[in-house]
Amino acid sequence: MKTSILDLAKKRTVLLDGGMGTELFKRDFPMGSCPESWNTEKPEAIKEIHKSYFEAGSDAVLTNSFGGNKIKLSSYKLGKHCYKLNRAAAELAQKAKPEGKFVGGSMGPTGKFLKPQGEYSEEEFEAAYFEQARGLSDGGVDFLLIETQYDLSETLCALRAAKKTSDLPVFVTMTFNKTPRGYFTIMGINFSKFAEKMAEYEVPAIGANCTLDSKDMTGLIKIAREHTSLPLIAQANAGQPQPSPDGKITYSQPVDDYVKYIPEAIKNGAGIIGGCCGTDPVYISRMAEIVR
Repeated sequence: MKTSILDLAKKRTVLLDGGMGTELFKRDFPMGSCPESWNTEKPEAIKEIHKSYFEAGSDAVLTNSFGGNKIKLSSYKLGKHCYKLNRAAAELAQKAKPEGKFVGGSMGPTGKFLKPQGEYSEEEFEAAYFEQARGLSDGGVDFLLIETQYDLSETLCALRAAKKTSDLPVFVTMTFNKTPRGYFTIMGINFSKFAEKMAEYEVPAIGANCTLDSKDMTGLIKIAREHTSLPLIAQANAGQPQPSPDGKITYSQPVDDYVKYIPEAIKNGAGIIGGCCGTDPVYISRMAEIVR
C-alpha cells in the first residue's frame, strides 16, 4: 500500500514547496492575469516549476490552483472553466511527481465576504469550492490544502465542500498577523479558536501560512503547539513584499536569514514545513538540508 503524507509526517519532518507566484513572475507571467489560466495555456511552464521544487527536495508540491475556486475565477471571466483548470492543475503536478512524492491540491480564499459583511451565502461559497475540489480530486491529488484563510466561516464552507468530493485527507492553514495582543487573522480569529473548530471536523493537520516571516512564524508555531497535538503546517513568507523601481516585487527576508529560524520552527512543533510568498527553489533546497 502507498504511504500517505500523514504516515511520512509521523516519521519525520515533511517538506512542502515554496511560492508558486514567485516562480510564475520569473517566467514573465503578466501582472493582473489569472495564474490558473497557465494550466491550459502554458502547461510546460507549470510542470517545470513543480519539477524544480521536487529537485530542490520537496516531499510534496501544491497545485497551481490557489485562486481556482469558481468565485475567484469568475473575476477573470473564467468561472465556467473551474473544473477544467483545477483538473489540469492536478494532472500537471502529477506528471512532474517522482515516485514516493506527493501532490497537494491548493485551495485559497475567494477574496469575497459572507453575509452580512459581503454579498455571498454559505451555500454559494460551498458550491464554488466544491467545483474546485472535484477538479483537483479527479486530477489525482494526494491531499487537499485549504490555505491562507482568514475567516473561519469561509474555511468551513471550503472544508465541507472538500469532504463532499472525496475521502482524501484535507489539511487547513489560516494566515495570521502578529499584533501586540498576539497572533490573529484579519477577522480576529486566534489559533486556539481555529484549532478547536478544526478538531470538531477531524482535520488531520492544521497550521499557518503567508503574511509572517520565518522568525514570527516560529513564534506562532510555539503557541499553536499548546492548542493541538496534530501535525502542524508552517509556510512562512520571505518577509514582506517590496516593490522595486522596475515594477518587480522583491521580499525583505533573504534566504540566510529565513533558514536561520527553520530548526527552531521544527523544534517548536512544525511537522510539515514549506515556504510561501517570496520563497523559491533556493530557499527549499536550503530547508531540505536542515530537514534531512
